[in-house]
Order: sequence, then C-alpha cells, then structure tokens
Amino acid sequence: MSSYLDHLPSNEREKIRKRMRSPEAYERLRDKVKGPEDLEQEMDRNEKMAEAHLSIESDSEMKEQLKSAVEKSIVEQGAEAIADAPLTLDQKHALESAAFSVAITSHPRTHKDALVIIPEGNVQEKIPVKQSFTEQYLTQLIQN
Repeated sequence: MSSYLDHLPSNEREKIRKRMRSPEAYERLRDKVKGPEDLEQEMDRNEKMAEAHLSIESDSEMKEQLKSAVEKSIVEQGAEAIADAPLTLDQKHALESAAFSVAITSHPRTHKDALVIIPEGNVQEKIPVKQSFTEQYLTQLIQN
C-alpha cells in the first residue's frame, strides 16, 4: 500500500516528516481534537441556535419578544455592555433609539452561529451580542 508521500520528491518528503514529528505540531494537532464532552456541548449549543433561528424566522411574535429583551438590556446596561464588538457613534445611537432588528447569523470572527443586532438606516453592519447575553436570551425564548 503506497501513501501520497511515495509520490513526492525526497526533499519534500523529509520536510513533511520533520514537520509531523515535531512536538509543537503534535500539540497543535492534539488541541484541535475535541473530546466527547466538547462535542456534546457543541451539539447542544447548535441545536439551541437552530431552534431559536427557526422560531425567529417563522414567528414574528418571537422575534419581537427577543427584540424587546435586547432593548431592555440596552436600557438597563448600555449598548456597549451587550455588544461583542466596538460600536461606532451611529451604531450606538441606533441601538439606544431601538432602531434595529435581531437575527441569528454567523459571528464575524468565530464564524459560529450567534445572535446579532442589525441597526437600521445607513449602518448595515451586524453587531454580535456577547455569548452570556445570547445564552440568556435563547433560554428565555425557548421557555416561552
């Protein structure tokens, strides 16, 4: 049985073998591997997000409930407290005046599903909500 290494020139083969033998490469590979607990947590989170996404998209009342919960948090704690990204002055003003909508899309940095606030008007940038607030809102949404 031949491997892909057999078809490479010897100097390339040696580079690959050397890179794969290094302890640093082994540690990086080991960090990428997820255990059963991690996978179960990730599956539960994805299931919650999918359920919330479906309920928000299909039921406008649920979307309004979620928006009102976000508005309440903005009034109580401020826009910077719930946003997972720095806010411009226009974005902050739009959030404080309740001129926004909510959705579940991919996070700009992590590319995982996240609750985002979409300001209305000229500002068309998605502002991710902090993970702690997202979990809180989703728990409320699912309980209702």
